[in-house]
Amino acid sequence: MKPEEFTDVIYEVDNGLATITINRPDRYNAFRARTVDELVLSFKYAWADDQVGTICLTGAGEKAFCTGGDQKQRMETGDYGPSESGLFEVDALHRVIRDVPKPVIAAVKGFAIGGGHVLHLLCDLTISADTAVYGQNGPRVGSFDAGFGTGLMARAIGEKRAREIWFLCRKYSPQQALDWGLVNKVVPAADLQTEVRAWADEIMQLSSTALKVLKQSFNTDTEHFAGIGQMAYSALKLFGESEEAQEGITAFNEKRKPNFAAYRSH
Repeated sequence: MKPEEFTDVIYEVDNGLATITINRPDRYNAFRARTVDELVLSFKYAWADDQVGTICLTGAGEKAFCTGGDQKQRMETGDYGPSESGLFEVDALHRVIRDVPKPVIAAVKGFAIGGGHVLHLLCDLTISADTAVYGQNGPRVGSFDAGFGTGLMARAIGEKRAREIWFLCRKYSPQQALDWGLVNKVVPAADLQTEVRAWADEIMQLSSTALKVLKQSFNTDTEHFAGIGQMAYSALKLFGESEEAQEGITAFNEKRKPNFAAYRSH
């Protein structure tokens, strides 16, 4: 599949900066299986292109960076829709963001929630618009994103804060995210792409080989979370078929609070 065949993602290259835009603003840039396939391919195109020195991941429109898995799709079909391989390749997406040997900048406007929050966390740097909203949502909808979603977050901001984000499912402001170390800089929304361009240009003045080795070195310290994540995906697949998980997704789509009380057991 070539970028011109994409339906869910826009892939563009300009003066060494590859911009990968999740283009589903009507769904708050939530991803279905096809979206993930196109994102993985986009990162691989950027990896293979010697003219690309930096990558930006962002979302279309003003409302959202990404809000994770498409819960409407999950409610409609019981899964995230068809993919090229027959698999939901979100783990491959996490891997390619980490493995691509070029710095990846998340440019966040609007909601970075759930799986979308994990995506920005996986990026090497995050530049936030002052309109951004951060947080996790999995326990509210009968889901979770362990592995990098928990371990990498705890490394970034500390155990207590990471547990607060997951255990309370609150929403956090850009300033709070900056204070905690979740993002690198906050700028007015109108200046977001200009700021990304400036950071990319500064990065591309440096040795690409040195940057590659440095990124790989940073990744080494947290690589074991990949194995934990594989185990978590296995558990999530089993959990997703349970009545408890179904209550979460049904409540989300019915716009009501879920009632998990019946599922508290020893």
